[in-house]
Amino acid sequence: MSWLEILSYIAIAIGIIQFLVITIDVIRHSQMMFVMNIVWPITGLYFPVAGIWFYFKLGRKDRKKHDHAHYSSDYMHDAHEGHHHEHHHSEKPFWQSVFVSTTHCSSGCSVGDLIGAPIVFLTGWTIAGSVLFADYVAEFILAYIAGIAFQYYGMSMKDNSSKEELKNAVKADTWSLIAFEIGMFGWMALSHYVFFTQAPKPDSAVFWFMMQIAMIIGFCTSYPANWVLVKKGVKHAM
Repeated sequence: MSWLEILSYIAIAIGIIQFLVITIDVIRHSQMMFVMNIVWPITGLYFPVAGIWFYFKLGRKDRKKHDHAHYSSDYMHDAHEGHHHEHHHSEKPFWQSVFVSTTHCSSGCSVGDLIGAPIVFLTGWTIAGSVLFADYVAEFILAYIAGIAFQYYGMSMKDNSSKEELKNAVKADTWSLIAFEIGMFGWMALSHYVFFTQAPKPDSAVFWFMMQIAMIIGFCTSYPANWVLVKKGVKHAM
């Protein structure tokens, strides 16, 4: 077994352990926004070591500081009024609010990517003879669906129709998702064409370690997009 395989198994094991620890914690101490009960475990899955720190530092801390009614009232008002009021009510520094908003977007993208890669592998689907292109298409479509669903259930407001809520979710998620996939797909291309003589497949630990790195890079490229979207009031500060 090579050093890269050993490192891959370690990183994956840490991610799985973090996923389980955070899942148990959010079951016992539910997040104020339900969708974040899904977001934080997924963040731990693809962010080895750092993911659980992010959760306890930026996620769990908020529950200790705010009661449910106060949070819900502020959230409803902020989402309706726009960024000016969001920033006013948020007790976290702006960069932290954007960071949490990015975890929300990135987790939706990651769900689609985690589902898409095995589907392409198991079906043997290719586009123009390329497995990577098939991965891109499948993962983008599934990530878009999952991302919009995360936004929809995160932004849902009682005074809006379902159609309006869906429109807001699409508007909020599209640009941040594209920014995420640019970073992720770029790393996948390097893994496929540059780093290895034979690209790793989903039945190997190295493939999933590369996916973890790709998702982290996607998170980094999505953060500036989320910063702008929150600043303009398209997305809410979290």
